[in-house]
Amino acid sequence: MNLIKKIFNKFLFHFGHEIVKVDKNYRQYLESIDLIFKKYRNFTMIPQTTYESNLNLLKYIENITGDVVECGVWRGGMIAGFASLLNANNRHFYLFDSFEGLPEVKEIDGEKAKRWQANKNSPFYYENCKAEIGFAKKAMELARCNDFTIVKGWFNETLPNSNFKNGIALLRLDGDWYDSTMTCLEILYDNVVENGIIIIDDYYCWEGCRKAVHDFLSKNKLPDAIRSTPEGVCYVIKGN
Repeated sequence: MNLIKKIFNKFLFHFGHEIVKVDKNYRQYLESIDLIFKKYRNFTMIPQTTYESNLNLLKYIENITGDVVECGVWRGGMIAGFASLLNANNRHFYLFDSFEGLPEVKEIDGEKAKRWQANKNSPFYYENCKAEIGFAKKAMELARCNDFTIVKGWFNETLPNSNFKNGIALLRLDGDWYDSTMTCLEILYDNVVENGIIIIDDYYCWEGCRKAVHDFLSKNKLPDAIRSTPEGVCYVIKGN
């Protein structure tokens, strides 16, 4: 409940209210994360229930040191929500994205992915998930976060040159396809601290993403269990 208290107090501050002693009331916590979603809803395509479920996973890293990394940020609304809750904890936030949209879907990603990328008139196409980099910068500024780095480019070109000297406490993967997900896991997994959390946004959505997670865990003989929140957010706790 300490995390709930911290979150609620912080958001009183963010919305210009006096900081008060917070009763251990789960309803108040739900109200605070509702405010977070509303603040960033124009910076995310994630539905509110799923968005808030991502925020709830921050409980796992409350007492873990390390930075926050998101691969596939679109307009930055999800990691900005994380930053709003964690910024006071001396963490750095890394935002990786091509900002040019998704790469071409491949056979391994499945027929559903092919149909999605081919249907450019769909209201869920979002210009192949393309976004101007300025949106992500604005989202992080709204979170009052100064400790962030935005890295533009394809994962296989940018991630090998990155240094996470503090380790990664939270890694969120939103790369959709097999190659993108596998590249992130192969390069970043060793940087995730023990008991750190890896959120896989597209695990239940895209066949290629799901296969990449299975292949990576199997190939490396890792004990990490694939878990899910009640709202259907997939995650892994490193070493568990």
